[in-house]
Amino acid sequence: MSWDIILKKEPNFRKAYSNYDFNKIANYSTKDRDRLLNESGIIRNKLKIDAVIYNAQKVVSLCNEHGSFYEWINSSHPLDKTNWVRLFKKNFKFVGGEIVGEFLMSIGFLEGAHCKSCTIFDSIKQKTPKWLE
Repeated sequence: MSWDIILKKEPNFRKAYSNYDFNKIANYSTKDRDRLLNESGIIRNKLKIDAVIYNAQKVVSLCNEHGSFYEWINSSHPLDKTNWVRLFKKNFKFVGGEIVGEFLMSIGFLEGAHCKSCTIFDSIKQKTPKWLE
C-alpha cells in the first residue's frame, strides 16, 4: 500500500473513523466494525480495522494511567528510534519503524522533521499538541 493511496483516501478515513476521535473509536461496537468493513472509501482489512479500534482503546487506557497520551510518551523520553519502535510495538498493533518515527518527529520527540535552526523546531518543543492532551 503506497502513502499516495492513503493520502488520497484520508478524507474518507477521517469521516469513517469519527474525525479520528480516539475516545469514540475506542467504543466502537461490532456494528461499527461491520460498517467499516463495508466502507468502500477506506482500506477494508479486518485486521487493520481491529487494530485501529484496539489502538484507540490502548490510547484511552494510557491516558487514564498517565494523565494524557503526551505524558505517556514523555515518561519514556528520551529513547532512540529503535527503542521507541519497540515500545510502540509492545503497546500497539500494526505499527512499524516508519510510522513511529514520523509520528515522533512530528511532535518533536525525534529529530529529523525540522532542523534546530528552524522556527518550527522551537515551537514543537514548547507545545503539547492538543490531541495528545
